[in-house]
Order: sequence, then structure tokens, then C-alpha cells
Amino acid sequence: MTTFLAEQAGRVVSIEIDPRMAELASQATARFTNVRIRNIDALRNKNHLADELLSDVRAALAEIPEARLKLVANLPYCVATPVISNLIATDLPWTKMVVTVQYEMAERMAAAPGGDQYSGLAVWLQAQADVQILKKLGPTVFWPRPKVDSAVVQVDRNFTKQAGIADRAGFQEFIRTLFTQRRKALRTVLAGMYKGRIDKAGLDQVLAGLGLEETIRAERLTPEILVRLASAIGVAAG
Repeated sequence: MTTFLAEQAGRVVSIEIDPRMAELASQATARFTNVRIRNIDALRNKNHLADELLSDVRAALAEIPEARLKLVANLPYCVATPVISNLIATDLPWTKMVVTVQYEMAERMAAAPGGDQYSGLAVWLQAQADVQILKKLGPTVFWPRPKVDSAVVQVDRNFTKQAGIADRAGFQEFIRTLFTQRRKALRTVLAGMYKGRIDKAGLDQVLAGLGLEETIRAERLTPEILVRLASAIGVAAG
């Protein structure tokens, strides 16, 4: 896959944690001058991409005016969520992701409000991008065969949606905290989150302004409404 990308992309930064696979990839792409292969973990920790990865990507982008960043990867199941979420959280000019992930995660990424798979991940992605499952893949297309199905997912950055989030770091933390109690009444959860910062009357005013009943649950709210709620709560809480 790295070879195919190298034939079409201006620059390719490839991350491979397995030293044997990194060596094979280096040999396969030796004839290309636009490929940088790093034998590292893509993550510094669960909330940040590796510093070396970010440095290499920024350097590659700087070499091509108006370059667009795309992530194309067969992501290991254990790191798929943090890699995708953390890339979106950066200031990098990414435009598209086409990734292979576990099918259950694909369902969570594209889930609609009210379903069992709807989570903070779905909100974080869909509040800033358009997500679609392109293809379901059975275990037989992999070697060694996993015990679960996989899927190819496309994530297209939506600049209009993203522009509506004034504080993305704050919104991410808001969603993470809110969805730890996604099945509880919204007013109850928010009262706990903002205890000492906003009184009940102020909280009721925010919910009424958005046309939300105090008994509704976070898991039933669309990403668009949650963006508006986070903004309104932030203003009311000071």
C-alpha cells in the first residue's frame, strides 16, 4: 500500500511499529525519493500522536505549497480510535481519511443518535466531518485471519461544520465527560459537570433556549445540537 501511495502522492510518511514490516516496506519503496518510513508507535499516548510523526508530516507538507493531508491506513484495532480522534484534534490540514478498522468501530463512527453504537466518538467525528462505511470485509481477506469483521471507512473533513466549534479542545472534553453518563437525564449530568459554575436556573435557561427537555439523554442528541449546547453552556458558565 505504501508503494501504491508513493506512486501518486507528493510525499508519503509511513508509520510501522513492527521492525520487520518496516524493513520490508523500506526495501519495497527504496526506489522512491518521496517516502519516509518511521519504525515507531504512531501514538505518544492515548491523547496525542507521536512527536516524530507530527514533525515528519509537517516537514512534508512544508515542501509542497497548498498540500492536502490524507490518512490512508489499515489501522490495528487497538489504536484506531486514538489515531483518528487525535488527528482530527490537531491543526494539521487533513482533508480525508480512508481507513480499515474493526467493523464494530466503523458502526460506532457512523452511528446515528439513539442507537446502541452512538457515542462520544461518533459525535466528535460527525461534528467535524462526514463519515461513511464504504465496504464490509470478512476475516478471509486478511492473513492471519482475525475473528471479527472489518470495514473500510471514509471520513471527509467538513470545514463548515468545524467552523461552528469555537473551542474544539473544550468541545472534545465536554463530549468525553457528557457521554460517560449518556443514559442519564441531561439536566442531571450537566448540573454535576458545572456544579459551582452555573446554577439550576441558568441551566434551565440554556436548555429551554435550545428547545431541550431536561429529561432527554445525551445519547439522543445530534452532533449539531451538542455543538450548540457546549457553546451555550460555556457562555453561561463563564
